[in-house]
Amino acid sequence: MRKPSLLIYIHGFNSSPLSHKAMVMQQYCREYRPDIRVIVPQLPCFPEDAAQMLSTLVREHQQTYRIGLVGSSLGGFLSVWLNSVFHLRAVVVNPAVRPYELLQDYLGEQVNPYTHETYRLESSHIDELRALDVEVLADPSQFWLLQQMGDEVLDYRQAVEKFHHARQTVEQDGDHSFIGFERYAAAILDFLEL
Repeated sequence: MRKPSLLIYIHGFNSSPLSHKAMVMQQYCREYRPDIRVIVPQLPCFPEDAAQMLSTLVREHQQTYRIGLVGSSLGGFLSVWLNSVFHLRAVVVNPAVRPYELLQDYLGEQVNPYTHETYRLESSHIDELRALDVEVLADPSQFWLLQQMGDEVLDYRQAVEKFHHARQTVEQDGDHSFIGFERYAAAILDFLEL
């Protein structure tokens, strides 16, 4: 008998379960696919803690559920790492490919605009990100890249190169939030085989 389905949405840096794309997936599943359980964890601020939380979450549910991932920005980076450990299908949306380079500019005091949590990003956290890096995708067929070229935060070409053997949808313009994400909700669930 087929296992029930679980979608884990992984938000980005300084984001939360209240992010627009997370809410789009929750709303879509509520309306059209109530058979799918959706979990959107509030990730800890630091990479190693976030990775531990996510791997614990997967371990707790993998016997019971078929699990698919949607990861946005830093969540896309963490989805690649989770895939390397658990071989889960993933849709990555404007993913961070080398966040350990990008976040060098964010060292110091941070405030999450959603949760208002304050914390200090230090060079040791950059090292934690490097430790989670997966240079080569073991099975590119398990990924779908949703990328907008107008992303003002990340260089979209890094993702296009990293996921070059994976399914890709690359749109002109747009921005880091991925404008019009709701157009893909049904296709995402199909790709994840949920």
